[in-house]
Amino acid sequence: MADSDKIAGQVADGLLAIEMELRTIGLWATERPPQAAFQSTEPFCIDTLEFTQWVQFVFLERMKLIVESGHPLPSVSGIAPMAEEYFRSRPESGQGLIRELEAIDQLLSGS
Repeated sequence: MADSDKIAGQVADGLLAIEMELRTIGLWATERPPQAAFQSTEPFCIDTLEFTQWVQFVFLERMKLIVESGHPLPSVSGIAPMAEEYFRSRPESGQGLIRELEAIDQLLSGS
C-alpha cells in the first residue's frame, strides 16, 4: 500500500470519526440548509451556516468525494482552530470534535 493510500484510509477513518462526534454532541443536522447558504464568499460560510453545518455539508462531503474518487488530498488544513473558536461560546465542549479535526489537520498538513 502506497503512503498516499495509507493516508487516504486514515483520512476516511477521520471523516467517519468527525461524523460520529457531531452525532454524539447532538450537532448533526437532519436537514440540508438551503442552497443559497452555500453561495457565501466568506470562509467557512460563516455568514450563512453554523460552523458545524459547514463541517457536515461542505467539508465532510467534499473530503469524502476526494477520498472516494482517488483525487489528491489537500496539502494543508487548519480547521481545528476555527472549531476551538466556535465552541468558546457554545454550551457543548466540542473537545472530541476538535481532537478529530486536529487529527485531520495533521494528516493533511503532513505533521
